Amino acid sequence: KPSVQFNSPQDVYSNYHSLFDNHVHERFVVFWLSTANKVLGFEIVSEGTLNSSLVHPREVFRGAIVSTAASVVLAHNHPSESPEPSQEDLAITRQLVESSKIIGIPVYDHIIFAGTKFTSFAERGLL
Repeated sequence: KPSVQFNSPQDVYSNYHSLFDNHVHERFVVFWLSTANKVLGFEIVSEGTLNSSLVHPREVFRGAIVSTAASVVLAHNHPSESPEPSQEDLAITRQLVESSKIIGIPVYDHIIFAGTKFTSFAERGLL
Protein backbone atom coordinates (compact mmCIF):
# COMPACT_ATOMS: atom_id res chain seq x y z
CA LYS A 1 0.00 0.00 0.00
CA PRO A 2 2.41 2.70 -1.09
CA SER A 3 1.40 6.30 -0.36
CA VAL A 4 -0.13 5.37 3.01
CA GLN A 5 0.89 8.05 5.49
CA PHE A 6 2.16 7.05 8.92
CA ASN A 7 1.04 9.46 11.62
CA SER A 8 1.14 6.92 14.44
CA PRO A 9 2.13 3.32 15.19
CA GLN A 10 -1.57 2.45 14.88
CA ASP A 11 -1.39 3.49 11.19
CA VAL A 12 1.42 1.01 10.61
CA TYR A 13 -0.46 -1.76 12.39
CA SER A 14 -3.80 -1.04 10.71
CA ASN A 15 -2.39 -0.95 7.19
CA TYR A 16 0.21 -3.72 7.34
CA HIS A 17 -0.77 -6.33 9.94
CA SER A 18 -1.61 -8.69 7.06
CA LEU A 19 2.13 -8.97 6.33
CA PHE A 20 2.51 -10.72 9.68
CA ASP A 21 -0.82 -12.45 10.35
CA ASN A 22 -0.59 -16.22 10.87
CA HIS A 23 3.17 -16.42 10.31
CA VAL A 24 4.79 -19.10 12.46
CA HIS A 25 8.27 -17.60 11.96
CA GLU A 26 9.53 -14.12 12.69
CA ARG A 27 9.49 -11.79 9.72
CA PHE A 28 11.44 -8.52 9.67
CA VAL A 29 10.18 -5.72 7.40
CA VAL A 30 11.54 -2.24 6.72
CA PHE A 31 9.23 0.51 5.46
CA TRP A 32 10.77 3.39 3.48
CA LEU A 33 9.18 6.78 4.20
CA SER A 34 9.18 10.12 2.42
CA THR A 35 9.69 13.42 4.23
CA ALA A 36 5.88 13.50 4.68
CA ASN A 37 5.97 10.00 6.30
CA LYS A 38 4.29 8.46 3.25
CA VAL A 39 5.28 4.89 2.43
CA LEU A 40 7.55 4.82 -0.62
CA GLY A 41 7.77 1.03 -0.40
CA PHE A 42 8.83 -1.77 1.89
CA GLU A 43 10.94 -4.89 1.89
CA ILE A 44 10.81 -8.15 3.79
CA VAL A 45 14.43 -8.21 4.95
CA SER A 46 14.40 -11.62 6.59
CA GLU A 47 12.30 -14.56 7.66
CA GLY A 48 13.60 -16.24 10.75
CA THR A 49 13.07 -19.19 13.01
CA LEU A 50 10.28 -19.64 15.52
CA ASN A 51 11.69 -16.97 17.81
CA SER A 52 14.36 -15.00 15.97
CA SER A 53 15.03 -13.16 12.76
CA LEU A 54 18.57 -12.30 11.76
CA VAL A 55 19.05 -8.86 10.22
CA HIS A 56 22.08 -6.82 9.30
CA PRO A 57 22.20 -3.04 8.77
CA ARG A 58 23.29 -3.39 5.13
CA GLU A 59 20.12 -5.35 4.26
CA VAL A 60 17.91 -3.05 6.32
CA PHE A 61 19.16 0.19 4.77
CA ARG A 62 19.97 -0.91 1.19
CA GLY A 63 16.41 -0.36 -0.10
CA ALA A 64 16.03 2.85 1.90
CA ILE A 65 19.14 4.29 0.23
CA VAL A 66 18.04 3.24 -3.26
CA SER A 67 14.51 4.63 -2.75
CA THR A 68 15.94 7.88 -1.33
CA ALA A 69 13.89 7.43 1.83
CA ALA A 70 13.90 10.21 4.41
CA SER A 71 13.38 7.73 7.27
CA VAL A 72 12.42 4.13 7.95
CA VAL A 73 10.05 2.22 10.18
CA LEU A 74 11.19 -1.22 11.27
CA ALA A 75 8.68 -3.95 12.03
CA HIS A 76 8.69 -7.59 12.96
CA ASN A 77 6.28 -10.09 14.41
CA HIS A 78 6.30 -12.27 17.48
CA PRO A 79 4.60 -15.57 16.59
CA SER A 80 4.19 -16.13 20.35
CA GLU A 81 1.84 -13.10 20.28
CA SER A 82 3.73 -11.51 23.17
CA PRO A 83 4.14 -7.79 22.40
CA GLU A 84 7.09 -7.40 24.80
CA PRO A 85 10.48 -6.64 23.20
CA SER A 86 13.12 -9.29 23.84
CA GLN A 87 16.71 -8.48 24.74
CA GLU A 88 17.63 -9.39 21.15
CA ASP A 89 14.98 -6.95 19.85
CA LEU A 90 16.45 -4.17 21.98
CA ALA A 91 20.01 -4.99 20.89
CA ILE A 92 19.28 -5.10 17.15
CA THR A 93 17.24 -1.89 17.40
CA ARG A 94 20.15 -0.11 19.10
CA GLN A 95 22.51 -1.37 16.38
CA LEU A 96 20.17 -0.23 13.59
CA VAL A 97 19.59 3.20 15.20
CA GLU A 98 23.36 3.70 15.47
CA SER A 99 23.80 2.65 11.83
CA SER A 100 21.01 5.00 10.77
CA LYS A 101 22.87 7.94 12.30
CA ILE A 102 25.91 7.20 10.14
CA ILE A 103 23.83 6.68 6.99
CA GLY A 104 21.62 9.72 7.63
CA ILE A 105 18.28 7.88 7.37
CA PRO A 106 16.71 7.91 10.84
CA VAL A 107 14.68 5.08 12.34
CA TYR A 108 11.25 6.60 13.00
CA ASP A 109 9.94 3.58 14.93
CA HIS A 110 10.28 -0.16 15.44
CA ILE A 111 6.98 -1.96 15.84
CA ILE A 112 6.38 -5.48 17.11
CA PHE A 113 3.26 -7.12 15.66
CA ALA A 114 1.85 -9.63 18.15
CA GLY A 115 -1.48 -11.00 16.97
CA THR A 116 -4.10 -8.35 17.71
CA LYS A 117 -1.62 -6.27 19.74
CA PHE A 118 1.46 -4.26 18.87
CA THR A 119 4.28 -2.47 20.64
CA SER A 120 5.91 0.76 19.44
CA PHE A 121 9.52 1.33 20.49
CA ALA A 122 9.03 5.07 19.87
CA GLU A 123 5.99 5.26 22.17
CA ARG A 124 7.92 3.41 24.88
CA GLY A 125 10.95 5.66 24.54
CA LEU A 126 13.17 2.79 23.40
CA LEU A 127 14.67 4.50 20.34
